[in-house]
Amino acid sequence: MSPATRATARATARASSTTLVTGPVRSGKSRHAEQLLAHEPAVTYLATGRRADLADAEWTRRVEGHRVRRPMSWTTVETSDVVGVIRSAQGPVLVDCLGTWITALVDESGWDDLDAAAELVGRQRQALVETLCATRVPVVVVTNEVGWSLVATTASGRFFHDELGRLNAAVAAAAARVHLVVVGRVLDLSDAAVVPEALPPAVPDA
Repeated sequence: MSPATRATARATARASSTTLVTGPVRSGKSRHAEQLLAHEPAVTYLATGRRADLADAEWTRRVEGHRVRRPMSWTTVETSDVVGVIRSAQGPVLVDCLGTWITALVDESGWDDLDAAAELVGRQRQALVETLCATRVPVVVVTNEVGWSLVATTASGRFFHDELGRLNAAVAAAAARVHLVVVGRVLDLSDAAVVPEALPPAVPDA
């Protein structure tokens, strides 16, 4: 987590209405996130990934699979303006997901200058944390845990892993509830011990 993001999380009220749902691919995290808001009659479903593409049948099936699960009363918004949608929301919001959001942001700025992309993602990260802490509507945020395997072999892959890890940590630090979904099982990490930002100072020998 960057110093700016840590300062934001400390200086702003906790995001009491935010739940972060994280986990690996195909773990059931999106279904769990949808179930958390299943009792709500009107939800803004914020889809950050690219739209269905006839040239990519597998991706189209994924998008359609998510769509048919959602209640007809929910409103789907396809955009990378996550902060703007949450700020203007009058009711519950489900964001799915932070990984595709980072990809969309960098797609817009370009993958050829990762330093500039990191600055953009950092600004958006800080804005998201501030927005989550300010909103009073329920927000469920879905994200991915991508750093459990080998280190990526490309610069862009390592950039994505690092930036998503920082974003996940920043949102988790602010969120009131954090759920980890693994192999279809939900672990509530909301009250789990938090890794300190720095080691405690060494105690000199007597």
